[in-house]
Amino acid sequence: QVQLVESGGGLVQAGGSLSLSCAASGGTFSNYGMGWFRQAPGNEREFVAAISRSGDRTYYADSVKGRFTISRDNAKNTVYLQMNSLKPEDTAVYYCAGGLFSYFILHTAPSRYDYWGQGTQVTVSS
Repeated sequence: QVQLVESGGGLVQAGGSLSLSCAASGGTFSNYGMGWFRQAPGNEREFVAAISRSGDRTYYADSVKGRFTISRDNAKNTVYLQMNSLKPEDTAVYYCAGGLFSYFILHTAPSRYDYWGQGTQVTVSS
């Protein structure tokens, strides 16, 4: 059983930056493709970014492309989300998720992920 714990959320002004981390334990981290999702009040959980098991491949939602960067350090069992040029519409609870995917596979659907963190709140003020 894999446990995922997010950290790094907070309050930031529009145009600012935040860096989220997600620490994994209880499994072999390099076996998991990882993703970041977010959910704003009244909205469904939406895909933000994904990274393959080795970190060689990444994929982003159009809404964050060019502003957010996903990365991972398999030696530290951690996946990151660097968020720059933040906008008020980025306000949401951010979740990391992991799935037992084939080596280069990325997924954008929440249903494809097996494990989820508890979420961390990101609030961007205008």
